Amino acid sequence: MATSKIFKIWFVLLLVVLMNLISPFLVVVKGEQQVPCLFIMGDSLFDNGNNNNLLTAAKANYPPYGIDFPDGPTGRFTNGKNTADFLAEILGFDRYIEPFATVKGVEMFRGVNYASGAAGIRDESGIHLGDRISLNRQLRNHKVTISHMSTLLGNKTLTKEYLSKCIYIVGMGNNDYINNYLMPQFYPSSHLYKPEKYAKLLIQQYSKQLKSLYRYGARKVAVFGVGSLGCIPAEVELYGTKDSICVDSINSAVQKFADKFKPMIDDLNSNLPDASFIYINQTSIAIGDPSAIGLTSLAEPCCEISSFIAKGQCSNGGGACSDRASHYFWDGFHPTEIPNKVCAERAYTALLPTDAYPFDISHLAGSALNKLAQSGA
Repeated sequence: MATSKIFKIWFVLLLVVLMNLISPFLVVVKGEQQVPCLFIMGDSLFDNGNNNNLLTAAKANYPPYGIDFPDGPTGRFTNGKNTADFLAEILGFDRYIEPFATVKGVEMFRGVNYASGAAGIRDESGIHLGDRISLNRQLRNHKVTISHMSTLLGNKTLTKEYLSKCIYIVGMGNNDYINNYLMPQFYPSSHLYKPEKYAKLLIQQYSKQLKSLYRYGARKVAVFGVGSLGCIPAEVELYGTKDSICVDSINSAVQKFADKFKPMIDDLNSNLPDASFIYINQTSIAIGDPSAIGLTSLAEPCCEISSFIAKGQCSNGGGACSDRASHYFWDGFHPTEIPNKVCAERAYTALLPTDAYPFDISHLAGSALNKLAQSGA
């Protein structure tokens, strides 16, 4: 191997090591960085700016989004931090993971956020809103990242070994219902498939996509499930609830998909060597006494809602409630910062046995630390 190539490999590795050594000390209160990198795939619950420059109605880079975030509106679909931000903090990262749209150079060794509002497991989900980066496209973007990392390191094997120590969080499926199956005026899926058949097709495609992620080098993956979509304000307003609090027919259809997550996780872990896939049950995490964390307004959005194509999102430049700490929902679809924080905390350290399966993210991070120690990296 040429001397210049050896020098390049060691120079990049030195930058990566220095970045990971220095970062825990920059914000001491967040503790030691537990994993070298965090990669994020998902929809608007995790998106932190990837949709900003897309031709789409599914974007949040305008006020009042970000009203409580230090940098203002950044593309996060909430008033402050999203769940991915809080997880990065809990895992000890000194700053949030950069979106794929803006990440450059060695920064990608800390991880990349690929999440995109309105994106789904199925490529067509959310298309009526405009452009969005489906899970298949996010996987392709990750391949681009891996290629850049391999170029910088000059070694594909070394890159794969590095990725095996990272944590991946993936949260998909919401838009395959909200912006697909539940919109028969735009999508044929509900005409073609009964809820059980659609859920089966969806989990089969999702499993294939997660296996692709494994082939690219991922070994420690937290898969976030779908929530009780029949309880979100936009769906309640659209369908009505009769005598119930939520739209029971929606929750029933979505539950058929949710029930298939644990068997999928078992299959992935059984058939993929050295894989650690876990399931984060967002429905379980939502159970509890909301008033215990100060949430008293559980059904009304906090921000003024748009009446245009992205109905359910905040109106551009519209108002927002002053008691944001008491609201569960920020807009018609997304939670405020407080539920996002609770979700991240219970995904990391499960409060109930049903929060995570077969274990939580803290154990996933622990196994990553053990592998890091054994490799001497």
